[in-house]
Amino acid sequence: MRYQLLGRSGLRVSEVCLGTMTFGTDWGWGADKHQSFKIFETFGSAGGNFIDTANRYTEGSSEKYVGEFIENDRDHWVLATKFTLKDRNGDLNYAGNHRKNMMRSVTSSLKRLNTDYIDLLWVHMWDNTTPVEEVMRGLDDLVTRGIVHYIGISDTPAWIVSQANTIADFRGWNAFAAIQFEYSLLQRTPERDLIPMAKALDLAVTPWGAIGGGALTGKYLRGESGRVPHDSTRRNEHSSIIAQTVVDIAEELAVTPAQIAINWTRNRDQVMIPIIGASKEKQLEDSLGCLDFKIPDEMLQRLNEVSKIELGFPHEFLKSAGVKEEAFGGFYEKLDNHRG
Repeated sequence: MRYQLLGRSGLRVSEVCLGTMTFGTDWGWGADKHQSFKIFETFGSAGGNFIDTANRYTEGSSEKYVGEFIENDRDHWVLATKFTLKDRNGDLNYAGNHRKNMMRSVTSSLKRLNTDYIDLLWVHMWDNTTPVEEVMRGLDDLVTRGIVHYIGISDTPAWIVSQANTIADFRGWNAFAAIQFEYSLLQRTPERDLIPMAKALDLAVTPWGAIGGGALTGKYLRGESGRVPHDSTRRNEHSSIIAQTVVDIAEELAVTPAQIAINWTRNRDQVMIPIIGASKEKQLEDSLGCLDFKIPDEMLQRLNEVSKIELGFPHEFLKSAGVKEEAFGGFYEKLDNHRG
């Protein structure tokens, strides 16, 4: 295990993060307490120190389990949790990004986690109703009080994240150090704006869904069932072609498809810390194997080609030959551009 700085911060975190949405069986699937501890122990033994949970995961069981597991060496662990999602049905103020829910949710998480502080607090997703200034000032208050050490944001448009950090920097508030979103060979749309923005603002990326809900392990190619609907983008003809390529390359390298899929997400010129989850110890052991090898360039190219997407406007427009001719006076190819 190696370690990385969490984006623009000085926080040192393991190169993969343990996702704990599977800790607890309250949703009818996942790992019981005993199995959850074995998963946690395996991650720690491998050198992992970065753990991700949320107030909503398994109705609070995930936070309770994690809090108990890290209790004996709390300061060693980099503990991340989230707020935004509901803790109660039928009450608007028990969900959302606004200050009232933020403070209520964090207080409840601290109790479940049995800790005095949260290392990294994520905004779980943007609610499109709370002003960005209210969110950033509320988060800054939590950091100033020492209840939260760093802040991050998940599942939010790039322009909002950019606006939020610009406002925070201008006003001297704490800004986001990391961003979280779905990213995999089946979901490459973050390459349009989210990933370039993260690099420009020096935000660590902690992608979730690296194995595409299991689709990239090849299980649907083998006819196995799962919780993903048959009409999902993870179970169509195009996704099957991508999954088959992953399986083929895994066989050539004598590794597993899951290891290929997770490894691929790390192959960018910026901080990428994939979140890996498991409901069984062996699943986590397999995922950790993604750290043990490098995908050859030729195979990376095959994976990139089979899963490529159209970046859309204005990206495709700006890289067209005609625009380059007009913007660089015919000398585009002669310009050494260190920015990209």
